[in-house]
Amino acid sequence: MRTITVGLYFGKGDFESSMEELHLLVSSAGGEVCATITGSRKAPDAKYFIGSGKAEEVKLEVEMHHADMVVFNHSLSAAQQRNLEEKLGVSVMDRTGLILDIFSQRAVSHEGKLQVEMAKLDYFSSRLAGLWTHLERQRGGIGVRGGMGESQLEIDQRLIGDRRRSLQAALDKFQRQSQTQRRARTKGSRLNIALVGYTNAGKSTLFNHLTSATAYAADQLFATLDTTTRKVYVEGAGQVVISDTVGFIRELPHQLVAAFRATLEETVHADVLLHVVDAASDVRLDQIDEVNKVLKEIEADNVHQVLVWNKIDLTAHEAGIERDEHGRIARIYVSAKTGAGMTDLREALVELVETQTPQWQKDKKKIEDDWSDDPRFRQVD
Repeated sequence: MRTITVGLYFGKGDFESSMEELHLLVSSAGGEVCATITGSRKAPDAKYFIGSGKAEEVKLEVEMHHADMVVFNHSLSAAQQRNLEEKLGVSVMDRTGLILDIFSQRAVSHEGKLQVEMAKLDYFSSRLAGLWTHLERQRGGIGVRGGMGESQLEIDQRLIGDRRRSLQAALDKFQRQSQTQRRARTKGSRLNIALVGYTNAGKSTLFNHLTSATAYAADQLFATLDTTTRKVYVEGAGQVVISDTVGFIRELPHQLVAAFRATLEETVHADVLLHVVDAASDVRLDQIDEVNKVLKEIEADNVHQVLVWNKIDLTAHEAGIERDEHGRIARIYVSAKTGAGMTDLREALVELVETQTPQWQKDKKKIEDDWSDDPRFRQVD
């Protein structure tokens, strides 16, 4: 689909990297960027977001390139999106809608599909007026056709509400199942580790290297959505549970964070977060901040975190472990692609087991040791 991207600079943030990311999002969704229009404003225009003059410029580009869609690197209100579509004569999508579209394409599991549908319902419920041209029509009848004097908008809102309740019930069931499976996985394990990080930082590749798994990994945004968990044996550390979670991105739609809360609970309940960072990215520090924002939103910001700087094969970094002023592990430099630094990472896991083992496991071991030393509990031959 031939796409024109539009972005405005409001004086904050790394505008260029944000636009590059938008192009990757369009490509990940299956679109082709044929033109890009940028500009700067102090504040968004109430009607067109970009102003009437810039809207005319976009319209000319649409006609010149025979574009099918215009994608904005911002969140648009329902009225702005509707006004722009009337002005440009093509479909208009904002950044939130684009990310939702990608998630919709990538969802594989039944739970993932339900989560994406929930997020899309929340997003489109505020845009119903832009989806219908017959909202003022009154319809009689019963059931889905509407009651006496019920407008099409009211019917749609009611149907969305019914579907949303049905989805929530199904997701609650999945959440209970996940909690049961989580307890079964962690029973007898010494450490529960979750891989988190910005999308395309290499989490799945690192996960495959650590666990000898075959989780899908590709050089694209949001290559995987579903959480994959494996119990693995690490020499010197024993068995640990490692989970690969969905990647984060700047301005991650709050609808997705809410819908994927059950999936992200693997992060909340982890003992250690391995925060995977793309060491080759020029905006890696900004990406770290964006991940930490989402972790705070899902109340996982208090979980012990270790930075894993991945893709050092594309940088001048050498493999190894970097420590803070207290001697604790702060960063681990690796390349999941070439295997450099993976021995250091495994050694770090051994150390983390000793320092971050869940307290109930430590207490359990202490009680068992006390019993083994007490002659009253010694086995008699």
